[in-house]
Amino acid sequence: MNYLTIPLDSSRNKNKFSCGKSALDNYLHKQASQDIKRKLSVCFILPDINNTIIGFYTLSNDSIPQKNLPEEIKKKLPESYTNLPVTLLGRLAVDNKFRGQRFGELLLLDALKRCNDVSDKSIASMAVVVDPIDEDAVSFYKKYGFIELPDSKRMFLPMKTISKLFK
Repeated sequence: MNYLTIPLDSSRNKNKFSCGKSALDNYLHKQASQDIKRKLSVCFILPDINNTIIGFYTLSNDSIPQKNLPEEIKKKLPESYTNLPVTLLGRLAVDNKFRGQRFGELLLLDALKRCNDVSDKSIASMAVVVDPIDEDAVSFYKKYGFIELPDSKRMFLPMKTISKLFK
């Protein structure tokens, strides 16, 4: 289990991070450490050799109503599960200084690997879910196979699909 990212800790200079989206910048600057302490999410960072934060993502547990899934997935699941366990990839951002160097893809793959490893060994999760912040984010996740959930702004990638990436 080799990951590129490390958990965010207080030794990191978060205030220099800027991805150009104030909600994501403010989250890292002001809220991430509190969410970690409250066990609401875990924040992983990708530092460069100078300990500058290239990018980050957050993970937490979540569930989605089975009724929101596309029919082709729903029909393979037992009806007794009204809510299904998923992992929420809550935020993912790359600093503007590192844009265009595929660090977003690297962070996404790192997050999916973590989700897959945990789902295989510790806590069941049938998919990774994202809440895209804008149309750029929707396009990004679509490029990597995420499927839009009907009647929702959420997107998901089944764990069966993710596990094939790491075999």
